Amino acid sequence: MAMASESHILCLLLFLFPLSITAQTKGRITLGSSLSTLEENTSWASPSGEFAFGFRRIADTNLYLLATWFDKIPNKTITWYPTPSNTDPTVQTGSEVKLTSDGQLVLSDQNGQEIWSAETSNVSYAAMLDTGNFVLASNGSSYLWQSFDHPSHTLLPGQVLDPSNSLFSHQSDSNYSIGKFQLQMLNGNVVLNPIALPTKNSYDAYWTSTNTQGSGSSLSFDLSGYVYIEMWNGSSVNLTSGDTSTTKEFYQRVTLDPDGVLRKYIYPRNGTTGSWKPSWSTSWWVPEDICNSALVQIGSGICGFNSYCILEDGRPTCGCPPMYSYLDPNNTRNGCKPDFIAQSCDTDASEAGVTYVIQDLLGANWPTSDYERLTPMNEGDCRRACLEDCFCAVAIFGSAGCWKKKLPLSNGRGHENDAKALIKVAVSISSLPSPPQELLERKRNRSKLIPVGAAMLGISVLINLFLLSGIALSLLLPCCRKSKRLHQDSDCKRKT
Repeated sequence: MAMASESHILCLLLFLFPLSITAQTKGRITLGSSLSTLEENTSWASPSGEFAFGFRRIADTNLYLLATWFDKIPNKTITWYPTPSNTDPTVQTGSEVKLTSDGQLVLSDQNGQEIWSAETSNVSYAAMLDTGNFVLASNGSSYLWQSFDHPSHTLLPGQVLDPSNSLFSHQSDSNYSIGKFQLQMLNGNVVLNPIALPTKNSYDAYWTSTNTQGSGSSLSFDLSGYVYIEMWNGSSVNLTSGDTSTTKEFYQRVTLDPDGVLRKYIYPRNGTTGSWKPSWSTSWWVPEDICNSALVQIGSGICGFNSYCILEDGRPTCGCPPMYSYLDPNNTRNGCKPDFIAQSCDTDASEAGVTYVIQDLLGANWPTSDYERLTPMNEGDCRRACLEDCFCAVAIFGSAGCWKKKLPLSNGRGHENDAKALIKVAVSISSLPSPPQELLERKRNRSKLIPVGAAMLGISVLINLFLLSGIALSLLLPCCRKSKRLHQDSDCKRKT
């Protein structure tokens, strides 16, 4: 019985041994493997199936994005993608990613032209890990390259952002080109700032971590779900205080969204957890009110030029002034343009068949676009001052007086209670509203009365002249008679 028992154990071990080898090698991608947008199988999954690496089709287009994503939830949320040379990261049908036989991970377009590579060598295999980290490794050594070291717009639990890396927003939910916002470690602080494209030059920060100046070494997102700044002295500053979500109950991610807000999202792993529904919910974000965050001295601010920011349900939206429209209707954060010819100091507007009028926009202001302040001044004079100034595009009237502003307008805000924006717009002279019918009738009647009035005035003048003549004659006649008698008496005396 002992011998039989030992043989059964030996057989069981021999049976399990191949399974253990399989489990250890599951998720590894061998040299020579490739993925193509022309194939049905366009991804490599992690061992548990939580994450995948490969091509994601963008909306209803023929464009694809090489990326990693959450693979067990319906919307397959993207967590990482490469950004080749600051250009559009999408590729067309027929593109391919390959782990070459000499250990290179290369992305090629539909013509076979290399457009991105991981820039490493001596790779033995690749792997999509259950943490969401896609890695390139060699046998018996640490990772030679990993997506966690080259973040795009998202951090996952276990990921660390050091001063050499940044997060960049993307343009919109369907456009993964680099957007206008950046998160970086700067002088020990975590800062959010707009950037200039395509150079990525940083503008002033609109949010900065507190109590970390010169002391922070990196930004960490740990497996317990906390986001904190690691300090050089070994301590830490927690940014997500009060957030009790854990990676056991929820999928989690921290994303710099296209609107410039850094948000932590959670999604229940089992479909529902307590009151949480099977969708991404925001559990923490900064800044709380991005529309009224710090002003930037260069650049457009949170919204694009000539637009203004309004917070709605905790999220910023960008609006256009009257008779302005979005530069890109598919991306309302790119600014607004006037739907009329802006006033020129060199030409007469009437010759072009237009005139300029003021339209009101309550609560809007562009605090950094001033070029002249007039005070004290009432609203009517403020309107006239802008209309008569060919440089003035907008005047802001409030308790501080009248502020003239010129294009392009920047740092627009939509909830300034003490402000009334007086927007100068051009309208066609021919399109000006006609006077009301009653006013036209009064004008016609007035025009008919003018000749009659003139005639009556002439008659009145003649009558007055006759009256004055009569009065004068009545006064002169007695004098004349008396003078005549005196003259006759004088003649008689001389004769005698």
